[in-house]
Amino acid sequence: MTTRAYIGLGSNLDAPAEQLRNALQALDQLEDTRLVAASALYTSDSLLPGQPRYTNAVAALDTALPPLALLDALQAIENDQGRVRLERWGPRTLDLDILLFGDQVLDEPRLKVPHYHMHARPFVLYPLAELVPGDFRLADGRVLAQLLEECPFVGLERL
Repeated sequence: MTTRAYIGLGSNLDAPAEQLRNALQALDQLEDTRLVAASALYTSDSLLPGQPRYTNAVAALDTALPPLALLDALQAIENDQGRVRLERWGPRTLDLDILLFGDQVLDEPRLKVPHYHMHARPFVLYPLAELVPGDFRLADGRVLAQLLEECPFVGLERL
């Protein structure tokens, strides 16, 4: 049995668009997982001042991996692409976040799904909206269209 998972991708170091393309290929090669679709790439300002702009996207995966195994696999891809964790929200070669995992709501020390800040991040919501129906609801019941209304397309550029 597979679960549809949505993964947020971000990079602002070492050729970000290429980092995301490489990550999408790596996602498609994960065990028991298939890349179903990917959004366009977007650029946005960093959450912290003084950093390079980020390039972001969202990928849809069908996976038989359980959530924490998928998280481990994503972190392995980040590490393979040179991710170094120095500061929270610091610059990075690659950031892969599980945004949604089927209809599951998870609240574990290592993983919170739906992603705890996605409602406030246009660089997550707008790419996600490319991959789901217009009446899409998150596992916790929030309606994506409503989240989009409350999170304007500001500082975001579709590539």
